[in-house]
Amino acid sequence: MDGKVDYKKLWKLMIDKDIKKKTDLIPLAGISTNILAKLNKGDYVSMESIQKVCKALNCDVGDICVINEVQEEV
Repeated sequence: MDGKVDYKKLWKLMIDKDIKKKTDLIPLAGISTNILAKLNKGDYVSMESIQKVCKALNCDVGDICVINEVQEEV
């Protein structure tokens, strides 16, 4: 499946929870700087990483991301 992951919901949720910087997610969720970079770029990350973020923010997967499908030209 071709598509890009949209993590805008994650960044909004962090603002709503008064988490000031994206880098604050690293110690909070126990993820690496590499994972944070992938989240910033809208790249796929492992379900394990998504799970860590969800646990840290007390939310569900759908609360932090959506997958936007890319329309192929015919």
